[in-house]
Amino acid sequence: MPGSPAEIKLVSNAMSNATRRKIMNLLTEDSRSKEDIGKAIGQSMLDYHLQLLQQAGLIAIKGEMLELTDFGKNMLGSKTEKPAGSKNDLLNIKPIEIAEVRQLIPCIADASKYRVLAQVQPPLGATLKMMEPLFPRARYLENVGALTIQTGNTMITAYSTGKVIMTMITSDSEAKKILGNFKKTINEAIEKGITPVPREKLKVDHAEIYKYLPRTNCHKCGEQSCYSFAIRLVGKETTLDKCTPLLETKYTINLEHLLVLMEYL
Repeated sequence: MPGSPAEIKLVSNAMSNATRRKIMNLLTEDSRSKEDIGKAIGQSMLDYHLQLLQQAGLIAIKGEMLELTDFGKNMLGSKTEKPAGSKNDLLNIKPIEIAEVRQLIPCIADASKYRVLAQVQPPLGATLKMMEPLFPRARYLENVGALTIQTGNTMITAYSTGKVIMTMITSDSEAKKILGNFKKTINEAIEKGITPVPREKLKVDHAEIYKYLPRTNCHKCGEQSCYSFAIRLVGKETTLDKCTPLLETKYTINLEHLLVLMEYL
């Protein structure tokens, strides 16, 4: 158990990161292999997170197996404010199925790509909000009851009613693959019956914002260039509606992507 200020700081630092707390949550029931943890949280900086947790005395690493120490169990219990049984929040939720792909229509911005409409059964309702941490780039929009997920140039919008809309799809087979991955990710969480650990907020920089702006340098926003407009957007010194060209139909997809990115600023 930590006693010195340096040890207390080490434990506090280890517990302050959402990814490291997620690792600890995954070890609450039983020990797991490093491979299993990597599959659950991703391989990015995994060794670094494990090293910090071990140095803080929160986990023990025995070969390829990881387990919580008694101190780690106590710390997790004291830091996590959950009512009894909260880890079973998803146990009564039924797995979802892709009922059908209802339409394939050309995207307004790019006639070679498709806008796909599908239906999920049963609808996830309010449970959809709990699924946000499952996807690397996702945002739950409370006002419309929808989860937006960005992957590459594809935008997925899943509604609590079960409707799913995807943009910039190249083929029917790609649509089915993306929907299959969406279904698999959610059903794996439902099978575990554990509410996903909230993830740290994704950082968005001006270069990524600039990528989806018209890049015409028209000055209608009052800036010298689209690049300077992107910088001011990230700094919250201006607003997206100042870029009036984004209202043109040819920039519809760009606007959809930007609206999601702006949620992270």
